[in-house]
Amino acid sequence: MSILEGISEPRDLDSLSVAQLQELCGDIREYLVESVSKTGGHLGPNLGVVEISVAIHRVFDSPNDAIVFDTGHQSYVHKLLTGRKDFSKLRQKDGIAGYPQRSESVHDIVESSHASSSLSWADGISRAFKATGQTSRHVVAVIGDGALTGGMAWEALNNITDDNDRNLVVIVNDNGRSYAPTIGGLARSLNAIRTESWYRKGYSLSRRIFSKFGPLGRLLFRAAHAAGQSVIVEASPNAMFPNLDLKYIGPIDGHNLQELETALRQAKDYGGPVIVHAVTQKGKGYDPAVSDAADQFHAVGKINPETGLPLSSGSGQSWTGVFSEEIVKIADANPRVVGITGAMLIPVGLDKFAEKHPGRVFDVGIAEQHAVTSAAGMAFGGLHPVVAIYSTFLNRAFDQVLMDVALHKAGVTFVLDRAGITGPDGASHHGVWDLSMLQVVPGMQLAAPRDGQRLKELLSEAIGVDDAPTAVRFPKGNIPSAIDAIVMTDDGVDILHQSPSKDVLLVSVGAFAHTAVQVAQLLAAQGIGTTVVDPRWILPIRSSLVDMAREHRLVVTLEDGVRVGGFGSRLRQELRAQGVDTGLNEVGVPAEFLEHAERDQILDRLGLNPRAIAIDIVAQVVGTKVPHAKPLDQTPFDSSIQESAQ
Repeated sequence: MSILEGISEPRDLDSLSVAQLQELCGDIREYLVESVSKTGGHLGPNLGVVEISVAIHRVFDSPNDAIVFDTGHQSYVHKLLTGRKDFSKLRQKDGIAGYPQRSESVHDIVESSHASSSLSWADGISRAFKATGQTSRHVVAVIGDGALTGGMAWEALNNITDDNDRNLVVIVNDNGRSYAPTIGGLARSLNAIRTESWYRKGYSLSRRIFSKFGPLGRLLFRAAHAAGQSVIVEASPNAMFPNLDLKYIGPIDGHNLQELETALRQAKDYGGPVIVHAVTQKGKGYDPAVSDAADQFHAVGKINPETGLPLSSGSGQSWTGVFSEEIVKIADANPRVVGITGAMLIPVGLDKFAEKHPGRVFDVGIAEQHAVTSAAGMAFGGLHPVVAIYSTFLNRAFDQVLMDVALHKAGVTFVLDRAGITGPDGASHHGVWDLSMLQVVPGMQLAAPRDGQRLKELLSEAIGVDDAPTAVRFPKGNIPSAIDAIVMTDDGVDILHQSPSKDVLLVSVGAFAHTAVQVAQLLAAQGIGTTVVDPRWILPIRSSLVDMAREHRLVVTLEDGVRVGGFGSRLRQELRAQGVDTGLNEVGVPAEFLEHAERDQILDRLGLNPRAIAIDIVAQVVGTKVPHAKPLDQTPFDSSIQESAQ
């Protein structure tokens, strides 16, 4: 039996010898590669925090001591050490989540997987422990150097130093990367610390303090270092945050268990906030990950564990891929176009733009608020910025979209990747809020392409707007087959399907156009005539939509965003304002946090597949709004259409 098999909870680590602990780390790495290669997931980050995770659970007593992981994608080892060793359904329906999740274990505290929040959580928890007399409890925050580029982390650091009488330990997992290499002044500062000659020889910053006491101090330092000791020192010009009153240990080897345990025990005993600076390697112990210059296997699909190569590349081109190619063509023709990304150059598809025009793409780190306001400034200066970001991360910069971009009528284009239901990453990564959120932004123009050709068209149209913010949203995955319009109205609305009788007007948002066409086929079998339209631009509401709604018995909107305040509700308001009394049914995502599962599984549960939508419409219109509609028990759906609509 491997050492890992004998670990069911953190205290099982206490009796292990140094040799056994090292063997355990090897077991964990083997298990991660074997299991994640079958399911996909965040492999590289977890390979890099094996020793840190083991050391934390050796020194601290979870869940009595609170452990907070920033972003949380590097919590796989933590899960293994707290009794969750079945990774066979990692990030899948009914399997364990890819991030901490309270419903799984009392050892998990922070579920949100948006970066740079851990220090604020740790600050709050430690203040609560102090205020309630729980002075024996500690708080440990694990934050990567990439997450330290986020402004929220710096706000927290400022407040952590305001009260030094708390049991708070901040572990900086310094691997020089987030998704990609960490950028900016912080990265340069950490690199300077890492490359100091005294660190390369294995010494800690404590040498600086000992050296002040002459030959005796140097002898004491050598003795301490030989014994594997680190010493807490006052912040100095060579510390990580020299201008903050924070005690500092490091840098230490983040893959040396003895050094880690020594440092963490000293930090634990100090009785005040301490930073432990651990230098690690993303993908440690797995050659394919370490040698991957792009992102060191930050997140992988199913791979061959021996080679690290994908088992299947899939077919078709992704939405991100089409955007990546098209933005380069647009930038070639328009020198005013620049790109902005938040530490996600490759995931959002700006890498090709950066390669061809390196001076025109700006990676600002994990700093969405700064990215948006900086874009407003660039627009004022005569550029047209394209802010490429995951839909879920735009939530973090709503104030900047509203007050810095929209209020100033700045010509900024937001490209929202991973919009709608995304799947395995769970609640905090589904991009279901942007439709509702952007509805309230004055002057916002919002587009949702249904296929690759429309993505190219709408991106070009969006960048052509210089006196208002624009947004183009699209989902995760491969682009579906193109649906050509029968006709386009004068104001740019595409009609995709039209029956002789105008019973139901189906208004689809983005890639839901394919669902709408399938619904129309199912309704036709019930004698219900349907017009399917794709607005292309869903903000502002096109007048032709209002006119068509007036001509139909029922309007049904289909959107892959939250129904509350979404496109359907906006269209309903517009119809009311124009005196149109046609009934409207909004079909979309309920206002709830969605689980991790495949996109189709979530859609089925929510009743957002063609068959469920069609059944609901038939139930509404039979005998009332559409007298000639056939009840379901009289004429069932055609079987071939049913199969294609699943």
